[in-house]
Amino acid sequence: MSKRLKLTEEGKDYAKRGLPELNLVEALKQGPISLSRARELVDNLDIALQWGKKRNWIRMDGGLIYLISPPDVVPEQEALIRASKGETMDEGVARILIQRNLIEVESSFVEELKHLEGKTVSRLTPELMSTGLWRNVKLRPYDVKILGTKVHPSKRQPFDHFLSELRQRLVELGFVEMKGPTIETEFWNYDALYQPQGHPARDWLSTFYLKGAGLGDLPSIAGNVKKAHEHGVSGSTGWGYKWDPMRARRLMPRAQGTALSARTLAKGPLIPGKYFAIARCYRPDVIDAFHGIEFVQVEGIVVDESLTFRNLLGILEMFAREIARANEIKFIPDYYPFTEPSVQMSAKHPAMGWIEFGGAGIFREELTKPLNVDVPVIAWGLGVDRLAMFKLGIEDIRDLFSRDLDWMRRKAVV
Repeated sequence: MSKRLKLTEEGKDYAKRGLPELNLVEALKQGPISLSRARELVDNLDIALQWGKKRNWIRMDGGLIYLISPPDVVPEQEALIRASKGETMDEGVARILIQRNLIEVESSFVEELKHLEGKTVSRLTPELMSTGLWRNVKLRPYDVKILGTKVHPSKRQPFDHFLSELRQRLVELGFVEMKGPTIETEFWNYDALYQPQGHPARDWLSTFYLKGAGLGDLPSIAGNVKKAHEHGVSGSTGWGYKWDPMRARRLMPRAQGTALSARTLAKGPLIPGKYFAIARCYRPDVIDAFHGIEFVQVEGIVVDESLTFRNLLGILEMFAREIARANEIKFIPDYYPFTEPSVQMSAKHPAMGWIEFGGAGIFREELTKPLNVDVPVIAWGLGVDRLAMFKLGIEDIRDLFSRDLDWMRRKAVV
């Protein structure tokens, strides 16, 4: 190595008496020995065992240590001896010995570098920095305006950066993040959300299913959900069909982040409480500038006795204006099986016109009461990909996952 090396105190000891693993090998040449006997014969036995097993020289079985194959040459031991004489060593071996704290790089290069004092240097070296001599040299000036190539500073992928900022914003607002599995049962995807088993959204054209994946388990509240589907709750009539528990146990990739809201409510949320999830979801769809077969949804619920529909509209407007930076938004009455009243929010993209962000509403009692929640819950599920299209100024949702390095380099960090 070009840098000067010196032995540590431990390295000096091993140079004279041998590495612990070599001493252990010598002791084992007479036959297997017990662990207690090895401690009497070999100093630093733990180190010896670690390196002996790592190099497949020894093995332990039934409280005894056995020799597998003694080494012919040990470069580290030879290097220690060479270093004790002031000789050089192989760089790879030196790295191992530095890691084991048996040698160290001499920190002082002052005498070797003194000839640079007062002179102009073209670059700062680690030696100039570590010795402080950089203060006594002149740095060659550069005209950055005439650089022939662009410099691309390191930065996060734009969509990943947007997701990180979205998560941080919601946490700052006091929301708690919800977690859950990507592979869900139909129960949490649909049944717990009061979506009937005959609903068109649950057929194979609208939902992915897993072939040969078996069945999941149903939670203890499944009986409550069955009753709500068949007969209703709080005076409602339900959907009026025979609920099939085997259908509810089928496994599928998560189709909507609302499954995480159902899980959170069933666990007993804090009241008042605010929760969110940034969840990747999967649906068979025609891929175009606005749709993909997988997408990211920001799901949220607020649980409190005093909530109104106006509170929900205020949160949705915050998403559109503060996070997506949309200027024009509109709310449209809509229908979802699990909310009443329900609303759809859209925003006007400067190039592509009105784009739907997602849906929201107040959870129906047929959803909340079977999950043992007796207070109002406002909920929303918005397409994060479309929010990001606004914020990042792109016109094709597929660009969010682009591998075009030139685009990622040119894209400003928002």
